[in-house]
Amino acid sequence: LQSLAGSSCVRLVEQHRSAWCFALLVLGYLLYLVFGAVVFSSVELPYEDLLRQELGKLKQRFLEEHACLSEQQLEQFLVRVLEASNYGVSVLSNASGNWNWDFTSSLFFASTVLSTTGYGHTVPLSDGGKAFCIIYSVIGIPFTLLFLTAVVQRIIVYVTRRPVLYFHIRWGFSKQVVAIIHAIVLGFITVSCFFLIPAAIFSVLEDDWNFLESFYFCFISLSTIGLGDYVPGEGYNQKFRELYKIGITCYLLLGLIAMLVVLETFCELHELKKFRKLFYVKKDKEEDQVNIMEHDQLSFSSISDQAASMKDDQKANEPFVASQSPTSNDSSLNN
Repeated sequence: LQSLAGSSCVRLVEQHRSAWCFALLVLGYLLYLVFGAVVFSSVELPYEDLLRQELGKLKQRFLEEHACLSEQQLEQFLVRVLEASNYGVSVLSNASGNWNWDFTSSLFFASTVLSTTGYGHTVPLSDGGKAFCIIYSVIGIPFTLLFLTAVVQRIIVYVTRRPVLYFHIRWGFSKQVVAIIHAIVLGFITVSCFFLIPAAIFSVLEDDWNFLESFYFCFISLSTIGLGDYVPGEGYNQKFRELYKIGITCYLLLGLIAMLVVLETFCELHELKKFRKLFYVKKDKEEDQVNIMEHDQLSFSSISDQAASMKDDQKANEPFVASQSPTSNDSSLNN
């Protein structure tokens, strides 16, 4: 009985292996979400508490130094300032020279919208701008996906597939080993060219950013997370701000393409393909075989009919051959 029960359990697990793997995938994803929430809460909550206490002390000190100003008036002013700040408009004197909707800033905004990065530091103010943003995004985001897919598919032929085949055919190395080494090398080059080097450049060009914050901006941007807490080119008296914004726009597009090429390269690895198939729904082989048999039977049974009809059509369409009856053939032979 134990052996029968064990074999039946094993058989049940094997029959529904994809469903069990999918259930484990869902459970693992939920646990990963909970893990992230616990870590973020434990790390960031103390800093939030300190910031709240600091702001409370500053507000109380300001009210004590300016007794003519009531707390309600101060809060009304701060609410209006924060609302303007959410739209990318600051009341600070050192930020009054930066316009959010000049051509270069608008180009940068359009690129963040179409790439779904969306920093949120600049948003449309008017109703017409909001309506146009909806229409522009509905058309532009699928257009961007089509554009990126076409570019990546063309690049990956020369960057991934041909080099792997070259080393596999020319040097006789295993194709799977070559693909793994190539993916690692390509990932290292992409990280160096689009994360490490740009982070070093941003840490120099941005006065308030260190290397970690610059690397954080690069990762948040190219992964299309776009939190918006760090946006380049928004500092006071930024030199060559228009050219800087155009350069950042080009960097985001090229970096996004590079990231997609790397992801596509890793997705083509045999090991990852085999791993992904564990969570897919498998087709019923019996139904597939029945459909194939029915299709084959129909095709074989109709071969003779189709051949006969084709011969009749050819005879009917021949312009210089007339149909003759058997009697006429016999008479011609006798003659």
